[in-house]
Formats: sequence, C-alpha cells, structure tokens
Amino acid sequence: MRRAALVGAGVATALTAGAILVGCGFSGTGGTADAAARLTVDGSYIPLPATPGGMGAGYLTVRNDGAGEDRLVKVTSPAAGSVTLHRSSETSMEEVQSLSVPAHGTLELARGGNHLMIMGWQKQPAVGDELELDLTFAKSGTIAIKVPVKPLTYRPGS
Repeated sequence: MRRAALVGAGVATALTAGAILVGCGFSGTGGTADAAARLTVDGSYIPLPATPGGMGAGYLTVRNDGAGEDRLVKVTSPAAGSVTLHRSSETSMEEVQSLSVPAHGTLELARGGNHLMIMGWQKQPAVGDELELDLTFAKSGTIAIKVPVKPLTYRPGS
C-alpha cells in the first residue's frame, strides 16, 4: 500500500511539472531560437608577402557575442585566386575545411596558429592597400571586410 502511494505521488509530481512547462510556453526546442551567433570581425591584417607574387597570410579575430556557435567554412577574395584555412602547430601546418567560432567566444587567426593562406594575387599587394575578404560562416552567412596590408614584420600591439 505504501509503495502504491509513493508511485502515485511520483506520477502526480511528473504531471504537475509537465503542466507547468506547458503553461510557461516550453516549446521543446531547447531554446535554439535565442541561440544564434552574433559575429563581428576586428584586428585584421595581411603582412606584405616576402616575395613578389608569393603566398600571403591573413590574420584576424572573429568575436561571437551570441549564444550559438558557428563555423568559418570559406574565405574568398576578388583580389586573389584562392584563400584557404590553415591550422599550424610547432611542427606542422595543415589545410582545414572549417574553423569553429564558439558561443560567447572568439576565433583567433594569428601567427603560429590558425590563419588564412592567400594565393594567386590579381595584382601585387603593397603596404597600405586594403584587400576585400569575404568570410562565409555555416550559419551566419557571409561577412565582407576590408583588410589592410601591413609591413612583413608588423606585429599588432607593438
């Protein structure tokens, strides 16, 4: 008898909790409507390539002030034949298909780590030029930015 009363109390509690969730408008989607990424890009620069017509690198920071993650999946430029995403470690560099932008976090593209490789320049870049990069994200679409060309030895904050 005591066991039946406990089971009955458990069922009543579950039904009450369900009624409260329905009454509060719980949609069962996990709140994903509010989980969109909100992306901004800053600190971008391209060091002048060391050799005329040679490969260049691109660096920048993508900030995500939103509750949803996103992924940088492609970068293009009207000024270059190709732009690829790369990851570096102390011993290797590899091309990757995408880079994660965490919710409430940043994606850093910096010397010695994640970066862009820019090849097939339409014209040789010069210090002071601004080149367009079109950053395409899996969920947020494309963001077009103007990126300044800096001296080869440029280091932000120095």
